Amino acid sequence: MPGHRYAALLRAVNVGGTGKLSMGELREACEVAGFRDARTYIASGNVVFTSSLGERAVASHLGSAVETRIGKRVEVLVRNAEQLRQVIEANPFPDAAGNRLMVVFLAAAPAPETLTAVRKVTDERIALGEREVYVHYPSGVGRSKLVLPWSAEGTARNFNTVSALAELAAGLP
Repeated sequence: MPGHRYAALLRAVNVGGTGKLSMGELREACEVAGFRDARTYIASGNVVFTSSLGERAVASHLGSAVETRIGKRVEVLVRNAEQLRQVIEANPFPDAAGNRLMVVFLAAAPAPETLTAVRKVTDERIALGEREVYVHYPSGVGRSKLVLPWSAEGTARNFNTVSALAELAAGLP
C-alpha cells in the first residue's frame, strides 16, 4: 500500500513532567491511527511513519489517538519528507551549531508581526521560514532571555533533531 513518509512533532510531550507519553505508547498510537512503519526519535514526541492520508488528517488522527492514551489533547504538527528536506535547505544560519539552532514548527505561515513581537533579544538571530521560524541562540538556549510570544502556537526542535527526522522520513537508516 503506497503512502507518504511523515514526521509528526507533538507539542508539550515529555517536557517538564507534563504530557507523559512513552515512545512505545506513541508508536502504538500511530498503529491505532492506521499508520505504518512508525519509528520514534528521542523521547520528546517525535515520530516518523507512513500514511496514505493527507497532512491535516494525519494530524487529526494522531492527535485523537494520543488524547485517548494520555487524556489530554496535544498539538500535532506534521511535515512530509520533502517539506523537512526544504526546512533543512532553507536554513538561514548555516554557520550555527545544530544544538544552538532551533526550528519552531507552526501550523501555518508565520504572521507578518512575528518578528516585531519578539522581545529581550541579545545575541539571538531570528528568521522566518514557510511554516517555521528559525532561532539561532549563539550563547545557548538556556542562557537566553528571549521572549517569543507566538512560540506557544508551535513546537521547537533543535536543528540536529530536525536533520535526524528528515533522514528518517526520507527512509534512511
